[in-house]
Amino acid sequence: MPIQTSIQNILLRPFAIILFPFQRLLTFFRRTTLLGLFLSGRPNPILPISEPPAHNMVGVKKKIAIMTSGGDSPGMNGVVRACVRMAIHMGCDAYCVYEGYEGLVRGGDFIRKMEWHDVRGWLSEGGTLIGTARCMAFYERPGRLTAAKNMILNGIDALIICGGDGSLTGADRFRAEWPSLLEELVSTNQLTADQIQPYKHLNIVGLVGSIDNDLSGTDATIGCYSALARVCYAVDLIEATAYSHSRAFVIEVMGRHCGWLALMAGVATGADFIFIPEKPREDNWREEMSAIIKQHRDEGKRKTIVIIAEGALDKEGRKITPEMVRDLLADKNGLALDTRITTLGHVQRGGTAVAYDRMLATLQGVEAVKAVLEATPETKTCFIAITENKIVRKPLMEAVQDTKQVAAAIEVKDFEKAMSLRDAEFSETYKSFMMTTLVKLDKELLLPEKERMRIGFINVGAPAGGMNAAVRAGVAYCLSRGHEPIAIHNGFAGFARHHGDKPLGAVREFNWLEVDGWASKGGSEIGTNRELPEESGMETIANLIEQYKFDALFLIGGFEAFHAVAQLRKAREQYPSLCIPMTLLPATISNNVPGTEYSLGSDTCLNELVDYCDKIKQSASATRRRVFVIETQGGRSGYVATLGGLGVGASAVYTPEEGLSLEMLAADVRHIKEVFAHDKGQSRAGRLILINEKASKVYNAKLIADILRDEAHGRFESREGIPGHMQQGGTPSPMDRSRAVRLAIKCIQHLEHYGRNVHNKVKVDPMSATVIGIKGASVVFTPVKKLEDEETDWPNRRPKAAFWLGMKEIVDILSGRPRYSLPEPDLTGVKAKDVKRGIAEAD
Repeated sequence: MPIQTSIQNILLRPFAIILFPFQRLLTFFRRTTLLGLFLSGRPNPILPISEPPAHNMVGVKKKIAIMTSGGDSPGMNGVVRACVRMAIHMGCDAYCVYEGYEGLVRGGDFIRKMEWHDVRGWLSEGGTLIGTARCMAFYERPGRLTAAKNMILNGIDALIICGGDGSLTGADRFRAEWPSLLEELVSTNQLTADQIQPYKHLNIVGLVGSIDNDLSGTDATIGCYSALARVCYAVDLIEATAYSHSRAFVIEVMGRHCGWLALMAGVATGADFIFIPEKPREDNWREEMSAIIKQHRDEGKRKTIVIIAEGALDKEGRKITPEMVRDLLADKNGLALDTRITTLGHVQRGGTAVAYDRMLATLQGVEAVKAVLEATPETKTCFIAITENKIVRKPLMEAVQDTKQVAAAIEVKDFEKAMSLRDAEFSETYKSFMMTTLVKLDKELLLPEKERMRIGFINVGAPAGGMNAAVRAGVAYCLSRGHEPIAIHNGFAGFARHHGDKPLGAVREFNWLEVDGWASKGGSEIGTNRELPEESGMETIANLIEQYKFDALFLIGGFEAFHAVAQLRKAREQYPSLCIPMTLLPATISNNVPGTEYSLGSDTCLNELVDYCDKIKQSASATRRRVFVIETQGGRSGYVATLGGLGVGASAVYTPEEGLSLEMLAADVRHIKEVFAHDKGQSRAGRLILINEKASKVYNAKLIADILRDEAHGRFESREGIPGHMQQGGTPSPMDRSRAVRLAIKCIQHLEHYGRNVHNKVKVDPMSATVIGIKGASVVFTPVKKLEDEETDWPNRRPKAAFWLGMKEIVDILSGRPRYSLPEPDLTGVKAKDVKRGIAEAD
């Protein structure tokens, strides 16, 4: 199948993903942009323009205002950038309202028209550059009347607001009052009937910017993962001094009615105990905490970390304070621990947005512009959410009411209802935390002796962030259930050639005291190796599995690990000892394992790449006119380059899926030259181009940089940058850590389901060799055989369907990249030979 047809088929599928799932956006792009020209099969002319063409949908330019309100959160600037540029791209005028509702009331210079270049560089800025402020005047009708007048005077009747539930509730009320406000403006002679005539209806769309992740109806709010990153970074630092002095620390995090930050931080850092508003301890919390921490100390732990949300309560609804927890831990007649309190406070809000929040802010901003333009007077006020990995529109006030129900349930001590109102991941994550902190404590979890298994843990492929957290969680579950977890060090190579080494062989039991400290460690503490079982010797591997009496295998790794499971599965006919259940937890920065939309390590990689590019871009901007061409890892998958490009605002992204041609490169060189030719000398004039390491056999980062430098003729500079293995990351991201815990426990539960001595059952059960994956909002196990036969592009070592491919179009639109023609598909085999000889025609 020609590559163009293949990509068309991929693009036309319904995307069950975060990045391009909404069919209406695809339809719009078909009408308006290069994607439409591409899909329709018409040629793509190269337009030498420095900014995108305007697409006027309504004849007269519509004016859209963007505003941030309430508490600031990382990613708000990404929202503003996406809204401004998408509005301009769609033929509208974009305005920013500075200082939130205060600016709307005061008007004048607080409402400013924005140009394309005004939001350059905003992705890497923290907080909100257009400001936010409390506005008491807007609480009263006269204030809202003035705000309506200011909007009319500026010709604005479409408003996009990024803020918390309070800000969005105020916006909905403003919209409901809009007709009566206009009538009052006319009746009081502040405006004429002719002035208000074009603006009879106000359209409002909300985006949720909140570090607490506390709005119902969306799986994540803009800024929550950035705040979680700050919390985990702080806890990681505190752990070092806690260990040094054998101290206990009580760390207070934000969350009055939502314990998401405390819960996720507790899981990601391996805390000893957490307090969240939704789930007070069933029994006496003092006795329970003391018992757990005493057990941990008796096992030899030198540090104790307790994380408490600011809204923590006991089962009677009484507030639990950090001081109460400290006093209990320091009680001379009890644990007698040297205990300190650290309140993180507003440091949780600060700093730049992590890669996930930049992506979320950008995609939701794009959808918000569409939504506000498509809204009718009958359309309910909506907000943009991410649900089941899809960007969707939802009724605003229903979500606000559901959110208030959580607080109300907590207030009346109906904590079961409060937990049920949170999403499934919240509840599962809480159970995962309890499983890892109650290791060897809850005897009721132990299985009967005959049901206990001996499970081998092995990492295969390159290291990825979250591997150690997954191993730790799997070991914790095994020990809690009475299973025997066994480490196989250094992959199949270590297993085959060093299993019997003295004094320490590659196959040995885990030491829980050591493993318990792996929650935040990068790399792979049990080692990893790319060697496959067939390379090590399948007969050797089969004999060793029998020798060490493994009842199941738990593999963690990337495409090599997937290939390893496929080889082991196929060899079962020949080697009966391989008829044991085995499952793979994908862990690779390339995110190229079939059967999942997410792999451990991919989020860590994107954070590292975004951080690297931010620094590079700062250098490029400081010298005013410089382009950096950055080479990303990812093998034959362009996932890292594409999502990295979205997170840093790259001018162009080159991927293996799309390819790279001389014509594409020429178009981008002309575009860069045009940009710098019209540059007014702004300080944010640096440019980035991202190229996947295997996007082209000829054009690499250095060659592209050299071409740009030569074509610049002294008018601008170009350099190449290769972050290399730095992209594999140091400390894993909180997302990778917390998901590692949840997914690893599910993997062991899946293996546990089979039990021991089930060779005959395993041989005929396709679910006995599986890949665990996240698809939409569901965690699913998919048979490896199904993935081998139907979903794997073996020559390119990636899934057949590149589910994130649509995001590249958004990268191009928001960077102002001109249209370009796709590379011609390669001819192969006999057809190529005949065309070269002139005895056949190329398609």
